[in-house]
Amino acid sequence: MTSYILGISAFYHDSAACLLRNGEILAAAQEERFSRKKHDHRFPALAIEYCLSEAEISTEDLTHVAFYDKPWLKFERLLETYLMVAPAGLPSFIKSMPLWLKEKLWMGETIKKEIGFSDELFFPEHHQSHAASAFFPSPFERAAILTIDGVGEWATATWGTGSDNKIDLQFELRFPHSLGLLYSAFTYYTGFRVNSGEYKIMGLAPYGEPRYVQAILDNLIDLKDDGSFRMNMKYFNYCQGLTMTSSAFHELFEGPPREPESKISQREMDLARSIQAVSEEVILRMARHVRKETSEKNLCLAGGVALNCVANGRILEERIFENIWIQPAAGDAGGALGAVMFVWHQVLENSRTPSAAAQKGSYLGPAFRSETISHWLNRDNIPYNRVNDEKERYSLLADLLASGKVIGWFNGRMEFGPRALGGRSIVGDARNSEMQTKMNLKIKYRESFRPFAPSVLAEDASDYFELDVESPYMLLVAPVHEDRKVALAEADQELFGIEKLKVRRSDIPAVTHVDYSARVQTVDGKFNKAFYDLLSTFKEKTGSAVLINTSFNVRGEPIVCTPEDAFNCFMNTEMDVLVLEDLVLYKEEQPANLNLSKQLPDHVWD
Repeated sequence: MTSYILGISAFYHDSAACLLRNGEILAAAQEERFSRKKHDHRFPALAIEYCLSEAEISTEDLTHVAFYDKPWLKFERLLETYLMVAPAGLPSFIKSMPLWLKEKLWMGETIKKEIGFSDELFFPEHHQSHAASAFFPSPFERAAILTIDGVGEWATATWGTGSDNKIDLQFELRFPHSLGLLYSAFTYYTGFRVNSGEYKIMGLAPYGEPRYVQAILDNLIDLKDDGSFRMNMKYFNYCQGLTMTSSAFHELFEGPPREPESKISQREMDLARSIQAVSEEVILRMARHVRKETSEKNLCLAGGVALNCVANGRILEERIFENIWIQPAAGDAGGALGAVMFVWHQVLENSRTPSAAAQKGSYLGPAFRSETISHWLNRDNIPYNRVNDEKERYSLLADLLASGKVIGWFNGRMEFGPRALGGRSIVGDARNSEMQTKMNLKIKYRESFRPFAPSVLAEDASDYFELDVESPYMLLVAPVHEDRKVALAEADQELFGIEKLKVRRSDIPAVTHVDYSARVQTVDGKFNKAFYDLLSTFKEKTGSAVLINTSFNVRGEPIVCTPEDAFNCFMNTEMDVLVLEDLVLYKEEQPANLNLSKQLPDHVWD
């Protein structure tokens, strides 16, 4: 009998669905990609519809459904917290209760209503789902597991072990003491959006100085040698209020929170650098403790904090573990994947064969046939050029990239998780010193300080970066190789804050951050041959094995899912070229006024 297990995460942020067939991950996607609402938290009806269509099944074929946490246990934490701080939390309580009483508590009824499934449901705990997503798709037979996020039901961090087809979580840190919420407090205070702006803090940190580190350690957090800690809740407002920080926090750090979209000052840069430094120290202590307690040589990571690729790079750099594997969809979206794998292995006790191919490169979303795309383009009279021959196509694109063009690259299956990995990417020449500014301001429409990631041929990675392991999911930061660095003039060495951005620091300046680091994706062609071939052809033409790779979207929008999404993004930015499979579109050939059809036909993915 074929077993189909559907996993769901919903109602907090980044709702998603995942489908498992006899233990194999068939499909996984975030709801935001289909709804076009960034960080969509609603029930993932569209993502579920995609997953079922990918397998060519209906709800009746599902054998089990798993939800990624226990709603009643989370509700218990919510009520206990409100009672503990009453009456201070009344406004927050009044705001949250309708959604809880209407939807969140009745997940079984919601699933039955939304998709018509009324058979067996499973509800692993939140951090069990994270741990399962970290270990079961990993290439390790056994490993230590570390999960860190904002909060699940009660747990905010856990550690344990995985062996064969079982995980065993042995310790947890409990709410309100949370590294994820501590980091989010600084996200809020520096004027960025909680649950989506944390990566901006990570990118901003190298522009600042760590002058608030001691203030954080002396006042906000009592950090122990094993990485556990307690937070001084006097400085935080997330238990009782609608904001993250309190007046005491504002007094300690010399003023109110930055107004969103206002100018970023040196204070925000220093705060970003300080909380990043403290977070790295917490994570390193946790990792050392877990290694000591478990004696395992491999580490698996998940939870939203596992997306802090700078901290991940530090674990690797300090050789705390011999090998590290990080779930590409480490946040709540990945909980859907973890939930189904937890049911398949832990509950149903099915065996497991460790494999680096289990995650399938995280290319788990929809793909679109060239014939379907061209039919849509023809229907709307959109000019395009079909380049059937792959060598000819990649040669053409390599020449365009080398000439300074920015290309929207839409090929194969969409990525699962927050990183663009060569399925839905915007690419450019990393050697071009103007490219970072051009892509930030004219294409991504985002803050100029934001760094871009490099994609590099796996066999050439060590020639460009101080990295001796694979990094296919863009979750490790590594220093640029010494041989690539450019010596700074004396005057440039004295630059401070955002002025550092103006200086060329290596022969791949567009992907070299101001601290000489880069968030690296190594590309080996196993799961995305087209992107590998593009990089290889670019190397043949130019001698460079590196391209800028940033997500195919603009600020405030999800990564594109369909060809229509890609075309709209292409037309609404200063992107030069759009590649839809074997179809090449040039901006200058597009009519000024296009009357686009509302959408592509339903169910057009391969």
